[in-house]
Amino acid sequence: MTPAPLLAAGLAAERKSAAVTDWAARLGWLVGLVLFVALVYWLMREGWKWRGTLQGDLPELPSAPEEPGEARLTMSGRYHGSTTAGQWLDRIVARGLGTRSRAELTLTDAGLDVVRPGATDFFVPAERLRGARLDKGIAGKVLTEGGLLVVTWAHGERLIDSGFRSDRAAEHTEWVAALNSMTETNTTEGAER
Repeated sequence: MTPAPLLAAGLAAERKSAAVTDWAARLGWLVGLVLFVALVYWLMREGWKWRGTLQGDLPELPSAPEEPGEARLTMSGRYHGSTTAGQWLDRIVARGLGTRSRAELTLTDAGLDVVRPGATDFFVPAERLRGARLDKGIAGKVLTEGGLLVVTWAHGERLIDSGFRSDRAAEHTEWVAALNSMTETNTTEGAER
């Protein structure tokens, strides 16, 4: 035999097929990843429940009176959550205030009625309203400047900021004016007594 055919036979013998995918290793990584994601979600859920336990001293939310009076303003939009007043990242989750939802707001002389399909409704009596402003964010939600209606109200020993976004953002300024006017009227009446 000539050296060239021997060399070709030797090279052919040394050639190996491409490595086969190690499915067991890939499956192991996939199972590990799924378990890690499940653990992270479980820890987030436990943290949410723990925050609710820490805020357990929050009294029950008031419900709307039978005859709240004639509506001064109405608004449909979204409820984005509540925080401790002045601390836009300190979310309040107790009593369902941490649940985002659609919302229908009605302002009457008796107060602010917040109806939330799929979540707990609540009512803020007029004497507990402390003011309103336009802002850009509340825990977990950041919008453009002035894109969020924030209503400050007293509940128990706490001052709470609740964030709302109207389906028609142009309504926000009218709501701020009406709520602040109501707050000033209540403060003035309380000082005269």
